[in-house]
Amino acid sequence: MSPTTTRRAALVTGASYGIGAATAIGLAEDGFDVAVTDLTPAPLERTVAGIHAAGGRAVPLGLDLRDQASIERAVREAVGSLGGLDVLVNNAGVPSLGKQAIDVTREAWDAVLAVNLTGTFFMSREIGRYLIEARRPGAVISLASTHGAVGFAGASAYGIAKAGVSHMTKMLAIEWAPHDIRVNAVAPGTTPTESRAPSLTDPRRRELMLNRIPLKRFAEVAEVAGAIRYLASPQAAYITGHTLLVDGGLTAY
Repeated sequence: MSPTTTRRAALVTGASYGIGAATAIGLAEDGFDVAVTDLTPAPLERTVAGIHAAGGRAVPLGLDLRDQASIERAVREAVGSLGGLDVLVNNAGVPSLGKQAIDVTREAWDAVLAVNLTGTFFMSREIGRYLIEARRPGAVISLASTHGAVGFAGASAYGIAKAGVSHMTKMLAIEWAPHDIRVNAVAPGTTPTESRAPSLTDPRRRELMLNRIPLKRFAEVAEVAGAIRYLASPQAAYITGHTLLVDGGLTAY
């Protein structure tokens, strides 16, 4: 993707490593200045350096998606530092509990949905409010999951939250289309990152997972980030309300 002549501005949540970091740096390569978040700004140092190397301005911010005041502050600071926002990437999330549904506690359920669904909704709402009030077209791209498209044992809270993200995408796309705000999602299959790789070291588990994937490999971080970059680009100007599966054919069965 070639850089645009006029730089735009994006906000990427959960951008200290993995898909979030690759997306933030990729957007900088595509002509964006980028605000990036984690619970605290400290872990964002490598991502900020990558954005600078790609020719973009970087704004590291602390963000807790469980706290509405933190969401509002992060959006306000991003807009103030970058002079506006055009794109939100809802990447931040917490992993699957790895428990059977009968073992999921109310506290664990609330912890997963508070970030993966509720926080994602209110982050999107805050950006939507800003874009509508500013009369500014824009795009919201959220991270869904194959867990939200097909059933998996031991991932009920996570999968239900991610299914909610996909449906939220449709609902917001319809409401915000009159304001020229596109809302889409990317649903990756298994993607080894710093947090996910340790769970994939068991050879038997890896084999079982790979056997479900027609392409017989896991996704690469850059492939998922590339899908997000596409949905943020002018080439996707007629796409809204869509969840793009990046899953090696997993959901084709």
